[in-house]
Amino acid sequence: MAMKFPFPVLLSDIGGTNVRFALAKAPGLALEHGPHMKTSDHPSLEAAIEASRAFFSATPHSMIACAAGPIDGRKVKMTNAAWSIDGATVAAAAKLDQGLLLNDFEAQALSLAALPAAATQWIGDPREGTGPQLVLGPGTGLGVSLLLKIDQKFVALPSEAGHVEFGATNLEEASIWSKITGPPFRTTAEALLSGPGLVRLHFARLAALGKEPPSLDEVSVVAQAHAHPQGEEAATLRLFWNLIARFAGDMALAFLAKGGVTFAGGVLPKITAFLDETEFRKHFENKAPYVALMQKIGTRLIIAPDSVLDGMAAIAASPERYALDEERRAWC
Repeated sequence: MAMKFPFPVLLSDIGGTNVRFALAKAPGLALEHGPHMKTSDHPSLEAAIEASRAFFSATPHSMIACAAGPIDGRKVKMTNAAWSIDGATVAAAAKLDQGLLLNDFEAQALSLAALPAAATQWIGDPREGTGPQLVLGPGTGLGVSLLLKIDQKFVALPSEAGHVEFGATNLEEASIWSKITGPPFRTTAEALLSGPGLVRLHFARLAALGKEPPSLDEVSVVAQAHAHPQGEEAATLRLFWNLIARFAGDMALAFLAKGGVTFAGGVLPKITAFLDETEFRKHFENKAPYVALMQKIGTRLIIAPDSVLDGMAAIAASPERYALDEERRAWC
């Protein structure tokens, strides 16, 4: 039997930096968007929910939340934030009749089932395919998940693929990799292909060129790149896109994601001015001996803000379309 979510349903996208809320008052209605808060401004999800109540016109009866970290049943210890979330505790504190906790990119994957074409833009020529769909993207971390359809139900396979090791493939990259500082011991994909990773990549690239890196954060690197399109920050963003393409190609090949690759996360929509689609596709497809296979896999970018909240609203409205492990994951 499918899990049921009594309306109104509170929806929450919980990242390492921000937590976003919306309220679905009834199936099919436009969402009532609430505040975007800093995760670090609240000691727990329960406290953030309480702070959000003043922004909504109705009291929620259930909740679907997604969080950046590996899910263990009804619980998650977030990877890049101090929160530990226990669904049963949240339900009791917020007086909810039901709830579901998803990994953030598990939710992104399930959202693909309800994602309108207008919410995305193609990178390269449109390529429609059937089969597993991959979704990945950089934010505070690097998320990766897969969407399958089995027995007419959508199934998401979350992963921690952002933490696989990520190495150099040419002499230029090798010189950059040699200058990477922190985290210790391993250079993972997330260490470079995330918001904090963008800064780490920029500093390492300048150090490899023998230049003194300026003291910049992620926002400043992006701002400087827009202000100086031929400058060093812009060059780093172009490299960032090419590395994303290479990593995405590896993941698409690993999962045979013939249904296409969709890019999400908070970083990429802000830096589309530095995307060279021809170069991107070249790096994505350069997977000999499977170049011909890779050429058939489409790549697109989500450009609609907060689309994952709409995706979770679709789950609440039609939970029978999704394979959700009610026994292990339902809060009530």
